[in-house]
Formats: sequence, C-alpha cells, structure tokens
Amino acid sequence: MTLDFRDFDKDSSDDSSSDLGEDSDINDDMSLSESGGEDEEDTGNDINQEENHDNCDDEDEVVKAIKAEKTKQRDHPPCIKCDDFIVDISFHPNKNIIGLANIVGDVLLYEYNNDETKLINTLELHTKACRDIEFDDEGLIMFTTAKDKAIMATDVETGKLKQCFENAHEEPIYKLMTLDSNKIVTGDDCGTVKLWDMRKQNPIFSLKIGEDYISDMVTNEAQKYLVCAGGDGMLTSIDLKGSKIYTTSEQYESELTCMGLFRSESKLLVGSSVGKFYLFNWKEFGFHSDEYVGQKHSIQCMIPITQNIVVSSGEDGILRAAHMFPQRQLGIVGQHSLPVEALDISHDGQYIASCSHDNDVKFWNIAYFESIDTMIDVNHKQNKKKDMINNLPSSNIKNASDFFSGLV
Repeated sequence: MTLDFRDFDKDSSDDSSSDLGEDSDINDDMSLSESGGEDEEDTGNDINQEENHDNCDDEDEVVKAIKAEKTKQRDHPPCIKCDDFIVDISFHPNKNIIGLANIVGDVLLYEYNNDETKLINTLELHTKACRDIEFDDEGLIMFTTAKDKAIMATDVETGKLKQCFENAHEEPIYKLMTLDSNKIVTGDDCGTVKLWDMRKQNPIFSLKIGEDYISDMVTNEAQKYLVCAGGDGMLTSIDLKGSKIYTTSEQYESELTCMGLFRSESKLLVGSSVGKFYLFNWKEFGFHSDEYVGQKHSIQCMIPITQNIVVSSGEDGILRAAHMFPQRQLGIVGQHSLPVEALDISHDGQYIASCSHDNDVKFWNIAYFESIDTMIDVNHKQNKKKDMINNLPSSNIKNASDFFSGLV
C-alpha cells in the first residue's frame, strides 16, 4: 500500500537507508574503487591512466553542463516549516504565491521570493483533511476538496467563499482537477468520478469507474478525454463530452499513483507503488507501450519539467530527475528526510516545490533543466552509475558517495 497522508497516523519513519534500490549500487561501486589494496598497487599507474581516459570519453555534454551549472549561484526561497502535516501544494498560475493544504482542513497562502516566504492568508475551509488544492487558469479562484466530502471555490484576492458543495460525494473525495474557471472534476476514495459546473448545483455526470481511490486525473488541451489512475491498478479514460467510459486498461499488480503528459501531450507517463513508470500513447490507454524502473520505493508524485524531463518522488523522500526520450537518469534534484507527498512547478518554471511528512515545504531551483534537455543525445548509451554521480545543481548532495554514507 502506498504511504500517503491517509496512513499518517501509522509509523512513517524514514527507513530509506535499508533499501535504496538501484542507486545503492553506486555506493558499492564507489566504495570498491576507494578501498585500495595490494592488487591496486600491482597495476599502479596503468589503471589510473585508463580510468582518466575513460572519464574523458564518458563525460558527455550533459555531464559537463550539470557540472558547469553547479558553479553558478542559484537562489531559491527558504523552506516553509508548518505546524500541521501538509497534504497538497499548488503554485499560483501567474503570481509568486503558493497554497498549502493541511491535514486539519486549512489552506495557507504564502508569498515567496529568494529572501523570504511570507504568510499572507490562512483560510479555515474544511472540517477534515484538505486533500487537494488547485487554482483556475487565471488565478482568481482557488478550488479545494477534502475528506469531509465538500468542494469549495474561494476568491483568492478576498478570501471569501464563492461556492460550496457539501456532501458532493458519498465517499471522501481524494482528487480534484480544474478544467476551466467554472468546470472541475473530482474523484473519491471508492472510484466515483464527477464532472461539475460550479454554476449548477448538481454534477454534469457521475461515473463509477472502480472500487478503490482515484489517485490522479489528467486531460490534454482538447479536453475530450479524462484519464483517471486508481488504487486498484486500473487506468480508465472517460469521454467528457459523451459522459461515458471510453477505455479501461488491463489491471496492474500495483497501485497507479500519479501521471504526467509529455511530448506535446502525445505521451502519458504513469507512476506506480512499486517504483515503475508505465508509458502510454495518448488515446491508447489499454496497455502501456513501454515501462521503466524509476526506483525501488513507491512513486507517490511526479511533475513534468520539460517535454522530455520528469521529476518524481515518493517514499524515500528523494526527488529524482529523468529524461524519458531517450530514457536516462539525470540525478538527484533534492531530498527530504521523510516521504514526499506532493510536487508542483512555479508559474515561471524556475522552481519546483515539494512537501513531505516532516511538515515542511522546500523549493528547488530548476532553471537549468531547459539547457540540459537540449543536450541529450538520442544515441547516448546510459551509464546509470555515472549519471547518478553527477547530481543536479539544486541538490546539496555533492556526490552519490556522500549521499549514501549520510544514510548509514
């Protein structure tokens, strides 16, 4: 079962040091290379010369770009420390404002810059955990939903409630997504999806698409199909205009936890509770076209950074970046000491923010991704160990050896 805020009262201690997946091989490899011994003395300078030659050959333009970016001053807003567990976060679409939804049902609005984060409003909206927060495209209305089964629309400027649907679902609502300033979609803990027009009291449609929680929802610019991922391991697409189910995928053995669109919305990437990514072609949702092992722990959340690059995180608290086309690990963006619950990207694409089970929200400067994205060679043969050593400039981990030794 995926660790998330629904299990927050259970033991959520950080056990990532015991099992770090494929990344732990980096530490073993580096430990061996640094251990020394009589055999190394026998080969002497020959090995050193060979290693130096290999390093020069393997250090491609991407690695050089990452190392160059590390030398630059890269500011970001300071960490936000909260008293209550943060369930979800959302950046304002055109202002330096971030909304935090917490487990007691409140929403905290912060202004941010590189020097400070300033609390500008506290909205006591829900009676139970506020599970999802989203702004409309213009940033005028903030939509929230919660375990109390209510959906609320709040004026961002005044903080006044504009609309409220009490008992909008029979079960607690897990996920909310905005389509425009008036239409939203919600999914609950037991697989029901509803489309709402905030100007009307009743939903446009209500569809039962599964038996477990709706973990994530996504649509493209055309908004013809809505794709829903579920805790039952099913990917279901809905014809929004026809108000009916379009396709249902084969059932996967694990929970499908998060999704993102890439390559001009032609590719759908789906994360899972077993650390795998599944890649689907848009409109071909029955079965994946490719799969990748992202990590050994559950992938709880992801955020597309460019048309090719994704940042994901989950149970181990590490934010990892990967280039998907071609598939290549880029390195570690940042890290928390406990599992990460949500990610979002700022309106200008300069920062991503992450919230974790230790009640904090951290910002990571990711402006360097655009230049790195253009340098990926489609013919590059990946060396995971070397790629993961070159951790990204936003991370304070200097190299993989330092990172893993710090978890012992």
